[in-house]
Amino acid sequence: MKKHVDLNASYQPASFGFRDPSAVSEIIGRYPPGRQRSAVMPLLDLAQRQVAADGLKATPPYGGWIPRAAMDEIARILDMPPIRVYEVATFYSMYNLAPVGVNLVQVCTTTPCWLCGSDKIVKTCQDKLGIGVGETTPDGKFTLVEVECMGACVNAPMVQINDDYYEDLTPEGTGGLIESLAQGKKPPSGSQSGRKGSMALSGPTSLAAQARSSMK
Repeated sequence: MKKHVDLNASYQPASFGFRDPSAVSEIIGRYPPGRQRSAVMPLLDLAQRQVAADGLKATPPYGGWIPRAAMDEIARILDMPPIRVYEVATFYSMYNLAPVGVNLVQVCTTTPCWLCGSDKIVKTCQDKLGIGVGETTPDGKFTLVEVECMGACVNAPMVQINDDYYEDLTPEGTGGLIESLAQGKKPPSGSQSGRKGSMALSGPTSLAAQARSSMK
């Protein structure tokens, strides 16, 4: 999924600074001397999470995204050309480069999920939220997007909402997820059908006793 990028948009802040310098130092310290540029990805994630925390206090609220000023600050800290940071941020879909809702609902519509009814999941989200794919609700609480495979094919259909996977979905269950999130509640992540991990729908096929005991 190609995400919207406009480095000169009116919503771009003039400046950005990390609130926790120790977190920045810890991230850079994970890498050998002279290899600090390897920290670009976790620093982008740190910036996105800081913006998300700020967004919860805003009116209307918003979710995590990475302003151009944050990318420029990361380039300064890591002593690398800003374009190199832009290249990383625009390549990986986990980075949002424009404002999104507090709950970023990413519906997988790749073949395995589609065969298991992801089109119904998309429609449920649209109906419950009153928006189309790529849009954000007026209250700033939800953004709905379609994405490619997120590696949970055995548990299709599924969605990723912020950091959490919700799997084995039904239209009714998806509606319930959205209602809970709209009320500020965080539903339990993982399989929504009760199965453990990615075991077969019919139940465990090996180490059956151990698998069943882990489900209790």
